[in-house]
Amino acid sequence: MVRTKQISISTKGKNEILNITEQVAKVIEDSGVNSGIVCIFLPGATGALTTIEYEEGLLRDYRRFWDKIAPQDMDYAHDLRWHDKNGHSHVRASLQGASLTIPFTDKKLLLGTWQQIVLLDFDVRSRERDVILQILGE
Repeated sequence: MVRTKQISISTKGKNEILNITEQVAKVIEDSGVNSGIVCIFLPGATGALTTIEYEEGLLRDYRRFWDKIAPQDMDYAHDLRWHDKNGHSHVRASLQGASLTIPFTDKKLLLGTWQQIVLLDFDVRSRERDVILQILGE
């Protein structure tokens, strides 16, 4: 059985990190699928998905990491072409990735004790993001 669902999320941009674990878990619970996998996909070129321990110290560390690996104040060819000042956003999103696959059993995500699903919005402005969930299982 395959089910495709969507979660809509308002974001602020600028390295915002949002915990979307509960929204994903709710979709799994309501899906009618007992066990399987969920592919979580974020369309767009300036946002990303991953799993982390969602606690304030790590969130600060993660933001600092991105500021060092792909600094906003660097010269990006993308910015020269489009003048939208989000070249760093595209680089960060492409490095992190736009999808995750997570198994579930008995309608429960099989995440680690301290593991949460997060959406990272690297863009320079707020956005409405649609997260696509494709649920495969029985």
